[in-house]
Amino acid sequence: MNPQAKLIFMTSLLLGTTITISSNHWIMAWAGLEINTLAVLPLISKSHHPRSVEAATKYFLTQAAASALVLFSSMTNAWHTGQWDITQLSHPTSGLILTSAIAMKLGLVPFHFWFPEVLQGSPLSTGLLLSTIMKLPPITLLYMTSPSLNPTLLTILALLSTALGGWMGLNQTQVRKILAFSSISHLGWMTIIIIYNPKLTLLNFYLYTMMTATVFLTLNSMKVLKLSTLMTAWTKVPSLNAMLLLTLLSLAGLPPLTGFLPKWLIIQELTKQEMIATATLMALLSLLSLFFYLRLAYCTTITLPPHTTNHMKQWRTGKPTNVLIAILATMSITLLPISPLILALV
Repeated sequence: MNPQAKLIFMTSLLLGTTITISSNHWIMAWAGLEINTLAVLPLISKSHHPRSVEAATKYFLTQAAASALVLFSSMTNAWHTGQWDITQLSHPTSGLILTSAIAMKLGLVPFHFWFPEVLQGSPLSTGLLLSTIMKLPPITLLYMTSPSLNPTLLTILALLSTALGGWMGLNQTQVRKILAFSSISHLGWMTIIIIYNPKLTLLNFYLYTMMTATVFLTLNSMKVLKLSTLMTAWTKVPSLNAMLLLTLLSLAGLPPLTGFLPKWLIIQELTKQEMIATATLMALLSLLSLFFYLRLAYCTTITLPPHTTNHMKQWRTGKPTNVLIAILATMSITLLPISPLILALV
């Protein structure tokens, strides 16, 4: 892709995100979401492969429908209350429509079908944008309207997302689809706590973004798209493989690593809210995602020779590891001991 075109699209992406995050008026937030959608479409379809074009079409249709629902929700609210302010969403029907719209934007169950397909049709660099930056504006809207949303509906959506995100990722062989279901599962954790402690949702989102960025950048530098290629990647860059192993275990939420922090805090908050059954169910459902993270980790580092794979061994590259990957990986693994400081900042 032409560098000037890429610069324009990336700037538009940042502009759209900034407009939505900083707006008070529903029309401005909607405009930001639209700019975002239009800026990311060329990045999805830049390879001109039929699968990429299909992914871009699916993405456009779902995001357009979700944006229309956001507009419809805000107009219904303005009709009944005379308020266009985002934080003044007091009409129950508007809250219901907005929850559906944001679930569609984020890819929460039952509006999740587009996300794995779109991620599978996109390059890894665009997949990183779709999994991280593109989730920020809808999560911000959810954050601002959280006091007026329906807690029961959000809890059901969150439980279904965590369950299906873990369940459907079990049988995948494509790394991008596994990461898409991982994203759906993490969104479930963010959604369940947004009513009770919205700051925890943002903390979870920041840490998830950091860990996912590490995984995507590592896979991109190793040029890995499916599990069978991942099995032979250990010959290429051994240090990156070790980083990927630990980051995957951190994404799964295993205790000594950074990813354990948001899960621990969310379960603690749910217990404080006397939602002990929900907290137990969420913890059990995270075991499903743990299984496919372990599968990825096993394919990454533990399958040493002799093993039966039809892929040729890859040449070891003498290139040093990217500094950004090194910094992100270190933060994805080692932030748990300084959790009091993180909580003080949040």
